[in-house]
Amino acid sequence: MSKARLFVVAGLAVAALVAILVIVARHGKATAVRDIGSKTTESTGAIGLSVLTMGNPFFKDIADAMHIEAAKHHYRVIVESGDSDPAKQKDQVASFIVQKVDAIVLCPCDSKSIGSSIIAANKAGIPVFTADIACLAEGAKVICHVATDNYGGGREAARAIIEAIGNRGKVAIVDYPEIESVILRTNGFEDELARAKAEDGVDIEIVAKIPGMGEEAQSFKAAEDILQAHPDLDAIFAINDPSAMGVVAAVEKAGKGGRIKIVGFDGMPRGRLAIRDGKVYADPIQYPKRIGTTTVEVIMKYMAGEKVPPEILIPTTLYRKTDAEKDPTLK
Repeated sequence: MSKARLFVVAGLAVAALVAILVIVARHGKATAVRDIGSKTTESTGAIGLSVLTMGNPFFKDIADAMHIEAAKHHYRVIVESGDSDPAKQKDQVASFIVQKVDAIVLCPCDSKSIGSSIIAANKAGIPVFTADIACLAEGAKVICHVATDNYGGGREAARAIIEAIGNRGKVAIVDYPEIESVILRTNGFEDELARAKAEDGVDIEIVAKIPGMGEEAQSFKAAEDILQAHPDLDAIFAINDPSAMGVVAAVEKAGKGGRIKIVGFDGMPRGRLAIRDGKVYADPIQYPKRIGTTTVEVIMKYMAGEKVPPEILIPTTLYRKTDAEKDPTLK
């Protein structure tokens, strides 16, 4: 090979190496690339998201929808799971602040204790949004809260209980009192039963309210305790689908499957399958993907200087066995 040709080949190799180093350098910074389908989109900003737990598919749906919608606007989403641990979530928010993300979205592990983290983000000039679970702490500024109409969903759950057991009976609640969205659900449930008693002559008594922390294993234990204390129980309201699955297992273990009616909340695949199979009577259905998409839309409007509402609520829909039997997504 001639010297001239060697110089040309060497020059091309050096140029290629420089191009690779430039790409690596660019993507080592905050402008990371995320693949959405077959397209690659260069991100120009970042949104920090910390959810209650990724152990519940509801929050994974929120995160996935946020990824997709954010990519349309050339933003990436940094997802963290709080694992129901307020201290862990506070560390995650602190990390978002250090990373200087453009916005923070929280599904709080504790609706009150998260306040100090939000105030820290406020002081750092980072806008904070909440999804599904609101902050109840004073002094913490949240730009917009996007969530299910949990209070209305709780009322729907009460109507489903009345439908399932008639106008008389005893019901218990498997609760999660640290979480704002659940507080709204149980308030709606209790208020609707009170209204039905005053206006329609319904006589359904709430005999127990025990925390199951929104988790299957703890809800199983809570339901066992309820069943032992109230052997004549007629129904249980479980505040989400993982709770409902724990309640189903406890009821079946006690040999009362089918007799004790169970109403859940969420409409995740396992919950809808349990409704189809007659193990759960009904669920007020939530739309987590819509929550995720709407949250990013609101962030983009805010970034563009548009006025956004302080709260956006998405209504639930009551889902029964007849709906499950026609549901093409169930196998």
